[in-house]
Amino acid sequence: MADARLLERMPAAEAKPVRRLRETRLGGSLLRLVSPLAILVLWQLASVSGLLSPQILTSPVAIAATAARLVASGELLTGLGVSFLRVVAGFMIALVVGVALALFAGLSRLGETLVDPPVQMLKAMPFLGLLPLFILWFGIGETPKIGMVAFGSVFPIYLTLHGGIRGVDRKLIEAGRTLGLGTAGIIRHVVIPGALPSLLVGVRYGLSIAWLSLVVAEQINASSGIGSIITYARDFLQTDVIVVCLLVYALMGLLTDGLVRLLEAYALRWRPAVTA
Repeated sequence: MADARLLERMPAAEAKPVRRLRETRLGGSLLRLVSPLAILVLWQLASVSGLLSPQILTSPVAIAATAARLVASGELLTGLGVSFLRVVAGFMIALVVGVALALFAGLSRLGETLVDPPVQMLKAMPFLGLLPLFILWFGIGETPKIGMVAFGSVFPIYLTLHGGIRGVDRKLIEAGRTLGLGTAGIIRHVVIPGALPSLLVGVRYGLSIAWLSLVVAEQINASSGIGSIITYARDFLQTDVIVVCLLVYALMGLLTDGLVRLLEAYALRWRPAVTA
C-alpha cells in the first residue's frame, strides 16, 4: 500500500521504470512456479494412468487427502508439536555451546589452541552414525534425540561465528581502542556486531541440520513425533503418510529459515545490503 502511494507521488518518468521492475520481479516469481506445477501434473497423470504404482509413490491428490485426514484426526499436529519441541530444545543447546566455544576460540589464542582442533576433528565425523552410541549411552528416551539435534547443529554455529570473529577488521578494533574502549567494550561494540552476519548464517545452516538430525533420530525407538508416524506408515507400506510427514519436515525447515531471515533483516537493518 505504501509502495503504491509512493509511486503515485513520483513523476511519470521516474515511476515507469519502478513499475516495470516490479512487473519483471512478479513475472519471474510466477515463472518459478511453472516447473513445480508441471512436476505435480506429470506425477498425477502417471499415477492415474497406472505407470506409477501406489506402493511406490501415491498420487498428489491422495497425498493431499491423507494430509487432510491426519490434520482432522489431530495425529499430525500432535506429532508436529512433539518434533518441534525436540528441535527447539536441541538447537538451543547447540546455540549456547556453539557461541560459547566460538567466542573462547575466536577471542583468545589459548582458546584457539584448546578448542578449535577437537571441534575440527568432531566436525569431520559422520554425526548421524553416532546415533547407536547415543542410544547405548542415554537410552531410548528423549535424550538421544535431543542430543543428536544439538550435536549436529553446533558445528555450523561454531564455524561461522569463529570465522566471523577472526574476520573482523583490525582497523575497527584499533579505532575502538583509540576511542577509549576496553576489551569488553570492543567485544560488545565491535567484534560481536561485526561477526553477527556470520552467526546468523550459521543459525540458518544449523536449523536445517537440526531438522535433518531429527528425521534420522525419530526413526529409531520413537513413540511420538513425526518420526513415529513415518515408522508406523513404513511397516504398513503407507507411502502417502510417509510423503506427508516428509513434506511437513521440509515445510518446518522452510518456516524456521524464514524466521531467521526476518530476524536477520531486523538485526542487520543498519547494513545497506539488507535495507536495499
